[in-house]
Amino acid sequence: MKLTNAIWRALVVFFAFCFIQAVAGMLLLSQIKSPASPHAMEWMLLSNSLVVASLAFVAFRADLRGWQLGAAMAGIPLAIGCVNAIEGVFFLTNSPVPWSRLFAFLILSAALILPVWALLFGRRTDTPIAHYPPISSKKLGEKIWKFAVSDLAYSFLYLTAGFIVFPYVRDFYATQHIPPMTAILAMQFLVRGPIFVLLCLALVRMLGLPRFAGALAVGLVFTIISGVAPLLTPSVVFPDAVRWAHFCEVTSSNFVFGAIVGWLWGQPKLAPTQVLQHAA
Repeated sequence: MKLTNAIWRALVVFFAFCFIQAVAGMLLLSQIKSPASPHAMEWMLLSNSLVVASLAFVAFRADLRGWQLGAAMAGIPLAIGCVNAIEGVFFLTNSPVPWSRLFAFLILSAALILPVWALLFGRRTDTPIAHYPPISSKKLGEKIWKFAVSDLAYSFLYLTAGFIVFPYVRDFYATQHIPPMTAILAMQFLVRGPIFVLLCLALVRMLGLPRFAGALAVGLVFTIISGVAPLLTPSVVFPDAVRWAHFCEVTSSNFVFGAIVGWLWGQPKLAPTQVLQHAA
């Protein structure tokens, strides 16, 4: 696929993405009072454009085709959105957000955008070249320790960034129920961490970039979808001051985390004979 074709297809996906979100929002989230922000629509459009641009870059490079590609492009933001919503249920006990309806909104939006991705980016005439498989290429012992290190890295970065930003959000969370530290650690290490590691591994595979470039690309794509886009748009969940504090926290820690996973699991530099063996 040529770059110009990918760009116009991404524009079509963007308009479809905005329309689907508007329809799904009217059906499931219309009872939520919109935040009093004069530029909420502009922030939402910017957020959507960043998500679509990031996913279009992945789809352009991916070795998947058809419904597999559509499922991957719809599934990545769905998984991130659901994990973030679980975090909201966990922390924001006094939030006005109807969490069940938010989960339904995420699932409906993903189901409707899936065929759009599949038709626009999955139906390509070029023959895909299989990318380096970050999981199946490694022995069991290597998989275990790399997954454990990746999971621990997420928990460590999450807590470190959280402690740094906490003085700026302390007053807000005084109105919420903060779980005990053991529960917070369990949530990150057993739920969010493993899911985010798997999502980053999917990005490593689909991007198919060399190790260092892949690490940067995975970190950038992951932090845009998981941190930048969700926190750009004003919401009823966080006051603006808290939202921007979390924006700095999440984007920095998630970028470092994604880059660590991308580098740790990326394709090593192969000797010429190994390159031929891998290609075969």
